[in-house]
Amino acid sequence: MYQSFLIKYAEIATKGKNRYLFEDALVRQIRRALKPVEGQFRVVKEQGRIYAHAGGAFDYDEVTDVLGRVFGIVAICPVVILEDEGFEKLTEDVIAYMDRAYPDKHMTFKVMARRARKNYPKDSCAINADLGEAILNAFPDIRVDVHHPDIYLNVEIREKIYVYSRSIPGAGGMPVGTAGKAMLLLSGGIDSPVAGYMIARRGAVIDAVYFHAPPYTSERAKQKVVDLARQVARYSGPIELHVINFTDIQLYIYETCPHDELTIIMRRYMMRIAGQIAEENGCLGLVTGESIGQVASQTMQSLMATNEVCTLPVYRPLIAFDKQDIVSVSERIGTYETSILPFEDCCTIFVAKHPVTKPNLKAIRRSEEKLQEKIHGMICTALETREIIRVE
Repeated sequence: MYQSFLIKYAEIATKGKNRYLFEDALVRQIRRALKPVEGQFRVVKEQGRIYAHAGGAFDYDEVTDVLGRVFGIVAICPVVILEDEGFEKLTEDVIAYMDRAYPDKHMTFKVMARRARKNYPKDSCAINADLGEAILNAFPDIRVDVHHPDIYLNVEIREKIYVYSRSIPGAGGMPVGTAGKAMLLLSGGIDSPVAGYMIARRGAVIDAVYFHAPPYTSERAKQKVVDLARQVARYSGPIELHVINFTDIQLYIYETCPHDELTIIMRRYMMRIAGQIAEENGCLGLVTGESIGQVASQTMQSLMATNEVCTLPVYRPLIAFDKQDIVSVSERIGTYETSILPFEDCCTIFVAKHPVTKPNLKAIRRSEEKLQEKIHGMICTALETREIIRVE
Protein backbone atom coordinates (compact mmCIF):
# COMPACT_ATOMS: atom_id res chain seq x y z
CA MET A 1 0.00 0.00 0.00
CA TYR A 2 2.77 2.43 0.87
CA GLN A 3 5.69 3.16 -1.45
CA SER A 4 6.87 6.43 0.09
CA PHE A 5 7.53 7.95 3.49
CA LEU A 6 7.17 11.62 4.36
CA ILE A 7 9.93 12.60 6.78
CA LYS A 8 8.95 15.34 9.21
CA TYR A 9 11.43 17.47 11.15
CA ALA A 10 10.93 20.27 13.67
CA GLU A 11 13.96 22.19 14.96
CA ILE A 12 15.62 22.27 11.52
CA ALA A 13 12.82 24.54 10.34
CA THR A 14 14.08 27.32 12.68
CA LYS A 15 17.55 27.52 11.09
CA GLY A 16 16.78 30.36 8.69
CA LYS A 17 19.18 30.71 5.77
CA ASN A 18 21.20 27.73 7.05
CA ARG A 19 18.18 25.44 6.96
CA TYR A 20 19.28 23.75 3.71
CA LEU A 21 22.55 22.63 5.37
CA PHE A 22 20.63 20.76 8.07
CA GLU A 23 18.16 19.34 5.54
CA ASP A 24 21.04 18.06 3.40
CA ALA A 25 22.65 16.49 6.48
CA LEU A 26 19.36 14.79 7.34
CA VAL A 27 19.04 13.44 3.79
CA ARG A 28 22.58 11.99 4.06
CA GLN A 29 21.77 10.31 7.37
CA ILE A 30 18.54 8.82 5.99
CA ARG A 31 20.41 7.43 3.00
CA ARG A 32 23.07 5.95 5.29
CA ALA A 33 20.43 4.36 7.50
CA LEU A 34 18.51 2.84 4.57
CA LYS A 35 21.59 1.53 2.75
CA PRO A 36 21.66 -1.90 4.49
CA VAL A 37 17.87 -2.28 4.34
CA GLU A 38 16.33 -4.68 1.83
CA GLY A 39 15.02 -2.77 -1.18
CA GLN A 40 15.99 0.35 -3.12
CA PHE A 41 15.17 3.84 -1.84
CA ARG A 42 15.43 7.31 -3.32
CA VAL A 43 15.66 10.07 -0.69
CA VAL A 44 14.83 13.52 -2.02
CA LYS A 45 13.89 17.03 -0.99
CA GLU A 46 10.74 18.26 -2.72
CA GLN A 47 9.15 21.65 -2.06
CA GLY A 48 10.44 21.92 1.49
CA ARG A 49 9.67 18.29 2.33
CA ILE A 50 11.87 15.21 2.54
CA TYR A 51 10.61 11.92 1.10
CA ALA A 52 12.00 8.39 0.99
CA HIS A 53 10.57 6.72 -2.11
CA ALA A 54 10.79 2.93 -2.40
CA GLY A 55 11.73 1.51 -5.79
CA GLY A 56 10.16 -1.90 -5.21
CA ALA A 57 9.40 -4.41 -2.47
CA PHE A 58 10.66 -3.70 1.06
CA ASP A 59 10.06 -4.71 4.67
CA TYR A 60 7.78 -2.03 6.10
CA ASP A 61 8.62 -2.78 9.76
CA GLU A 62 12.36 -2.79 9.10
CA VAL A 63 12.23 0.55 7.28
CA THR A 64 10.16 2.29 9.95
CA ASP A 65 12.44 0.87 12.67
CA VAL A 66 15.58 2.14 10.92
CA LEU A 67 14.11 5.58 10.19
CA GLY A 68 12.97 5.80 13.81
CA ARG A 69 16.63 5.83 14.88
CA VAL A 70 17.72 8.71 12.62
CA PHE A 71 18.30 11.87 14.64
CA GLY A 72 16.54 14.92 13.21
CA ILE A 73 13.34 13.04 12.32
CA VAL A 74 10.34 13.78 14.54
CA ALA A 75 7.80 11.73 12.60
CA ILE A 76 7.64 9.19 9.75
CA CYS A 77 4.44 9.25 7.74
CA PRO A 78 3.74 6.39 5.30
CA VAL A 79 2.30 8.09 2.20
CA VAL A 80 0.16 7.07 -0.75
CA ILE A 81 1.05 9.23 -3.77
CA LEU A 82 -1.70 9.76 -6.37
CA GLU A 83 -1.74 11.33 -9.79
CA ASP A 84 -4.16 14.24 -10.18
CA GLU A 85 -6.94 12.70 -12.28
CA GLY A 86 -9.76 14.91 -11.04
CA PHE A 87 -11.61 15.22 -7.76
CA GLU A 88 -13.93 12.27 -8.38
CA LYS A 89 -10.96 9.94 -8.81
CA LEU A 90 -9.32 11.45 -5.72
CA THR A 91 -12.50 10.74 -3.74
CA GLU A 92 -12.51 7.10 -4.88
CA ASP A 93 -8.82 6.69 -3.98
CA VAL A 94 -9.24 8.28 -0.54
CA ILE A 95 -12.19 5.98 0.27
CA ALA A 96 -10.11 2.98 -0.87
CA TYR A 97 -7.23 4.21 1.31
CA MET A 98 -9.44 4.48 4.41
CA ASP A 99 -10.93 1.05 3.74
CA ARG A 100 -7.51 -0.64 3.52
CA ALA A 101 -5.78 1.34 6.28
CA TYR A 102 -8.56 0.93 8.90
CA PRO A 103 -10.45 -2.40 8.77
CA ASP A 104 -12.25 -1.45 12.00
CA LYS A 105 -14.37 1.58 11.08
CA HIS A 106 -15.55 2.40 14.61
CA MET A 107 -13.54 5.59 14.91
CA THR A 108 -13.59 9.35 14.43
CA PHE A 109 -11.69 11.32 11.81
CA LYS A 110 -10.94 14.77 10.47
CA VAL A 111 -9.83 15.66 6.94
CA MET A 112 -6.93 18.13 6.81
CA ALA A 113 -6.36 19.32 3.24
CA ARG A 114 -3.47 21.48 2.20
CA ARG A 115 -3.54 23.07 -1.25
CA ALA A 116 0.06 23.93 -2.10
CA ARG A 117 -0.91 24.14 -5.80
CA LYS A 118 -3.23 27.15 -5.87
CA ASN A 119 -4.66 26.45 -9.32
CA TYR A 120 -6.47 23.37 -8.00
CA PRO A 121 -10.22 23.90 -8.62
CA LYS A 122 -11.27 23.43 -4.97
CA ASP A 123 -9.87 25.30 -1.98
CA SER A 124 -8.84 23.55 1.25
CA CYS A 125 -12.16 24.06 3.04
CA ALA A 126 -14.11 22.60 0.13
CA ILE A 127 -11.77 19.61 -0.08
CA ASN A 128 -12.20 18.98 3.65
CA ALA A 129 -15.99 19.14 3.44
CA ASP A 130 -16.42 17.12 0.26
CA LEU A 131 -13.98 14.34 1.16
CA GLY A 132 -15.42 14.15 4.68
CA GLU A 133 -18.95 13.79 3.29
CA ALA A 134 -17.83 11.05 0.88
CA ILE A 135 -16.15 9.07 3.68
CA LEU A 136 -19.22 9.36 5.91
CA ASN A 137 -21.43 8.10 3.10
CA ALA A 138 -19.07 5.20 2.36
CA PHE A 139 -18.63 4.02 5.96
CA PRO A 140 -21.68 4.40 8.26
CA ASP A 141 -19.70 3.50 11.42
CA ILE A 142 -17.26 6.40 11.02
CA ARG A 143 -17.92 9.74 12.70
CA VAL A 144 -16.41 13.20 12.33
CA ASP A 145 -14.67 14.86 15.28
CA VAL A 146 -12.97 18.13 14.41
CA HIS A 147 -11.53 18.64 17.91
CA HIS A 148 -10.09 15.30 19.06
CA PRO A 149 -10.33 12.79 16.21
CA ASP A 150 -8.81 9.32 16.28
CA ILE A 151 -7.51 9.84 12.73
CA TYR A 152 -6.19 12.94 10.99
CA LEU A 153 -6.51 12.29 7.25
CA ASN A 154 -3.97 14.54 5.51
CA VAL A 155 -4.42 15.33 1.83
CA GLU A 156 -1.73 17.52 0.28
CA ILE A 157 -2.32 18.89 -3.21
CA ARG A 158 1.04 19.39 -4.90
CA GLU A 159 2.20 18.40 -8.38
CA LYS A 160 0.94 15.03 -7.22
CA ILE A 161 -1.46 14.33 -4.35
CA TYR A 162 -0.12 12.94 -1.08
CA VAL A 163 -2.46 11.07 1.27
CA TYR A 164 -1.42 9.96 4.74
CA SER A 165 -2.88 9.48 8.21
CA ARG A 166 -0.30 7.54 10.21
CA SER A 167 2.51 9.28 12.08
CA ILE A 168 5.27 7.14 13.59
CA PRO A 169 7.40 8.98 16.22
CA GLY A 170 11.02 9.61 15.29
CA ALA A 171 14.13 10.05 17.45
CA GLY A 172 14.03 13.87 17.34
CA GLY A 173 17.14 15.96 17.88
CA MET A 174 19.43 17.19 15.12
CA PRO A 175 21.08 15.28 12.25
CA VAL A 176 24.42 13.69 13.15
CA GLY A 177 27.27 15.68 11.63
CA THR A 178 25.82 19.16 12.15
CA ALA A 179 27.55 19.91 15.47
CA GLY A 180 31.18 18.78 15.11
CA LYS A 181 32.87 15.79 16.74
CA ALA A 182 33.25 14.78 20.40
CA MET A 183 35.20 12.10 22.28
CA LEU A 184 33.10 9.89 24.58
CA LEU A 185 34.71 8.25 27.63
CA LEU A 186 32.93 4.92 27.30
CA SER A 187 32.88 2.42 30.15
CA GLY A 188 30.88 -0.75 30.60
CA GLY A 189 28.31 0.95 32.82
CA ILE A 190 24.82 2.29 32.26
CA ASP A 191 25.60 6.00 32.08
CA SER A 192 28.24 6.58 29.41
CA PRO A 193 26.38 4.88 26.50
CA VAL A 194 23.36 7.06 27.32
CA ALA A 195 25.58 10.15 27.35
CA GLY A 196 26.94 9.18 23.92
CA TYR A 197 23.42 8.70 22.58
CA MET A 198 22.30 12.07 23.91
CA ILE A 199 25.25 14.06 22.56
CA ALA A 200 24.81 12.38 19.16
CA ARG A 201 21.12 13.32 19.30
CA ARG A 202 22.24 16.96 19.29
CA GLY A 203 24.10 16.43 16.02
CA ALA A 204 27.60 15.49 17.21
CA VAL A 205 29.70 12.79 15.57
CA ILE A 206 31.23 10.67 18.35
CA ASP A 207 34.40 8.69 18.76
CA ALA A 208 35.08 6.86 22.02
CA VAL A 209 37.90 5.84 24.34
CA TYR A 210 37.79 2.85 26.68
CA PHE A 211 40.33 2.21 29.46
CA HIS A 212 41.13 -1.49 29.69
CA ALA A 213 43.06 -3.01 32.61
CA PRO A 214 44.11 -6.60 31.84
CA PRO A 215 44.38 -9.00 33.61
CA TYR A 216 42.17 -7.25 36.17
CA THR A 217 39.53 -6.72 33.49
CA SER A 218 38.77 -9.56 31.10
CA GLU A 219 38.40 -9.74 27.33
CA ARG A 220 34.69 -10.20 27.96
CA ALA A 221 34.63 -6.80 29.70
CA LYS A 222 36.25 -5.29 26.61
CA GLN A 223 33.78 -7.07 24.31
CA LYS A 224 30.95 -5.71 26.45
CA VAL A 225 32.15 -2.17 25.70
CA VAL A 226 32.47 -2.93 21.99
CA ASP A 227 28.88 -4.22 22.08
CA LEU A 228 27.73 -1.03 23.82
CA ALA A 229 29.52 1.08 21.21
CA ARG A 230 27.77 -0.92 18.48
CA GLN A 231 24.38 -0.31 20.10
CA VAL A 232 25.05 3.44 20.30
CA ALA A 233 26.29 3.38 16.69
CA ARG A 234 22.81 2.25 15.59
CA TYR A 235 21.82 5.86 16.28
CA SER A 236 25.07 7.83 15.90
CA GLY A 237 26.65 6.12 12.92
CA PRO A 238 30.14 4.51 12.95
CA ILE A 239 32.29 5.02 16.07
CA GLU A 240 36.07 4.82 16.24
CA LEU A 241 36.77 3.14 19.58
CA HIS A 242 40.24 3.68 21.11
CA VAL A 243 41.12 0.93 23.63
CA ILE A 244 43.82 2.09 26.07
CA ASN A 245 45.76 -0.39 28.23
CA PHE A 246 45.57 1.41 31.57
CA THR A 247 46.94 -1.31 33.85
CA ASP A 248 50.48 0.00 34.45
CA ILE A 249 49.24 3.54 35.04
CA GLN A 250 46.61 2.35 37.52
CA LEU A 251 49.06 0.18 39.43
CA TYR A 252 51.60 3.01 39.58
CA ILE A 253 48.97 5.40 40.97
CA TYR A 254 47.79 2.70 43.41
CA GLU A 255 51.33 2.14 44.71
CA THR A 256 52.31 5.82 44.89
CA CYS A 257 49.30 7.92 45.90
CA PRO A 258 47.02 8.00 48.99
CA HIS A 259 44.23 5.50 48.48
CA ASP A 260 41.42 7.91 49.27
CA GLU A 261 42.59 9.99 46.27
CA LEU A 262 42.89 7.07 43.84
CA THR A 263 39.61 7.59 42.02
CA ILE A 264 40.15 11.31 41.43
CA ILE A 265 43.75 10.93 40.29
CA MET A 266 42.87 8.05 37.95
CA ARG A 267 40.02 10.08 36.50
CA ARG A 268 42.36 13.03 35.96
CA TYR A 269 44.77 10.86 33.99
CA MET A 270 41.94 9.33 31.99
CA MET A 271 40.81 12.83 31.06
CA ARG A 272 44.35 13.82 30.09
CA ILE A 273 44.71 10.80 27.81
CA ALA A 274 41.23 11.13 26.34
CA GLY A 275 41.86 14.83 25.73
CA GLN A 276 45.08 14.09 23.86
CA ILE A 277 43.35 11.53 21.62
CA ALA A 278 40.45 13.95 21.10
CA GLU A 279 42.73 16.75 19.94
CA GLU A 280 44.57 14.40 17.57
CA ASN A 281 41.23 13.42 16.03
CA GLY A 282 39.75 16.89 15.65
CA CYS A 283 37.22 16.58 18.47
CA LEU A 284 35.76 19.72 20.01
CA GLY A 285 35.18 18.30 23.49
CA LEU A 286 34.99 15.32 25.81
CA VAL A 287 31.74 13.60 26.79
CA THR A 288 31.16 11.74 30.06
CA GLY A 289 28.20 10.07 31.73
CA GLU A 290 28.69 11.87 35.04
CA SER A 291 25.76 13.05 37.14
CA ILE A 292 26.12 15.31 40.17
CA GLY A 293 26.41 13.35 43.42
CA GLN A 294 25.91 9.88 41.95
CA VAL A 295 29.25 8.56 43.29
CA ALA A 296 32.26 10.01 45.14
CA SER A 297 34.01 11.07 41.93
CA GLN A 298 30.93 12.98 40.80
CA THR A 299 30.43 15.48 43.59
CA MET A 300 30.77 19.07 42.41
CA GLN A 301 34.16 19.30 44.12
CA SER A 302 35.34 16.10 42.41
CA LEU A 303 34.11 17.25 39.01
CA MET A 304 35.96 20.53 39.46
CA ALA A 305 39.16 18.63 40.31
CA THR A 306 38.72 16.47 37.21
CA ASN A 307 37.99 19.46 34.97
CA GLU A 308 41.22 21.18 35.97
CA VAL A 309 43.36 18.94 33.75
CA CYS A 310 41.16 19.29 30.65
CA THR A 311 42.12 21.60 27.81
CA LEU A 312 38.91 20.85 25.91
CA PRO A 313 35.32 21.47 27.10
CA VAL A 314 33.71 18.57 28.97
CA TYR A 315 30.09 17.89 28.03
CA ARG A 316 27.97 16.03 30.59
CA PRO A 317 24.49 15.43 29.13
CA LEU A 318 23.34 13.54 32.25
CA ILE A 319 24.57 16.06 34.80
CA ALA A 320 21.13 16.64 36.42
CA PHE A 321 19.59 13.21 35.76
CA ASP A 322 18.48 10.85 38.51
CA LYS A 323 19.70 7.28 38.12
CA GLN A 324 16.23 6.07 37.19
CA ASP A 325 16.06 8.71 34.45
CA ILE A 326 19.28 7.30 32.98
CA VAL A 327 18.09 3.70 33.32
CA SER A 328 14.85 4.58 31.50
CA VAL A 329 16.74 6.01 28.53
CA SER A 330 19.15 3.04 28.45
CA GLU A 331 16.19 0.64 28.34
CA ARG A 332 14.59 2.61 25.54
CA ILE A 333 17.71 2.67 23.35
CA GLY A 334 18.62 -0.97 24.05
CA THR A 335 21.87 -0.62 26.03
CA TYR A 336 20.62 -1.51 29.52
CA GLU A 337 20.78 -5.31 29.29
CA THR A 338 24.36 -5.15 28.01
CA SER A 339 25.40 -2.55 30.61
CA ILE A 340 24.35 -4.74 33.54
CA LEU A 341 26.33 -7.79 32.41
CA PRO A 342 28.69 -8.70 35.32
CA PHE A 343 32.05 -7.82 33.71
CA GLU A 344 33.83 -5.07 35.64
CA ASP A 345 35.71 -2.18 34.06
CA CYS A 346 38.87 -0.54 35.36
CA CYS A 347 36.93 2.12 37.26
CA THR A 348 35.48 -0.49 39.61
CA ILE A 349 38.63 -2.55 40.21
CA PHE A 350 40.88 -0.11 42.09
CA VAL A 351 38.33 1.60 44.30
CA ALA A 352 39.22 2.84 47.78
CA LYS A 353 37.05 1.83 50.70
CA HIS A 354 36.62 5.48 51.68
CA PRO A 355 37.21 7.69 48.62
CA VAL A 356 37.48 11.42 49.16
CA THR A 357 34.28 13.24 48.19
CA LYS A 358 35.61 16.80 48.57
CA PRO A 359 39.13 16.59 47.17
CA ASN A 360 41.64 19.30 48.01
CA LEU A 361 43.21 20.39 44.73
CA LYS A 362 46.52 21.31 46.36
CA ALA A 363 46.74 17.86 47.95
CA ILE A 364 45.87 16.18 44.64
CA ARG A 365 48.58 18.14 42.82
CA ARG A 366 51.15 17.22 45.50
CA SER A 367 50.25 13.54 45.12
CA GLU A 368 50.60 13.77 41.33
CA GLU A 369 54.08 15.30 41.69
CA LYS A 370 55.24 11.94 43.05
CA LEU A 371 54.20 10.34 39.75
CA GLN A 372 56.17 12.62 37.43
CA GLU A 373 59.26 10.40 37.24
CA LYS A 374 57.51 7.64 35.25
CA ILE A 375 53.98 8.69 34.38
CA HIS A 376 54.78 10.57 31.16
CA GLY A 377 56.52 7.55 29.64
CA MET A 378 53.62 5.30 30.70
CA ILE A 379 51.11 7.60 29.00
CA CYS A 380 53.18 7.62 25.80
CA THR A 381 53.33 3.81 25.86
CA ALA A 382 49.58 3.56 26.45
CA LEU A 383 48.90 5.84 23.49
CA GLU A 384 51.35 4.06 21.20
CA THR A 385 49.98 0.60 22.00
CA ARG A 386 46.29 1.48 21.88
CA GLU A 387 43.94 -0.63 19.81
CA ILE A 388 41.56 1.17 17.46
CA ILE A 389 38.30 -0.60 16.59
CA ARG A 390 35.87 0.79 14.03
CA VAL A 391 32.41 -0.03 15.29
CA GLU A 392 29.54 0.02 12.81
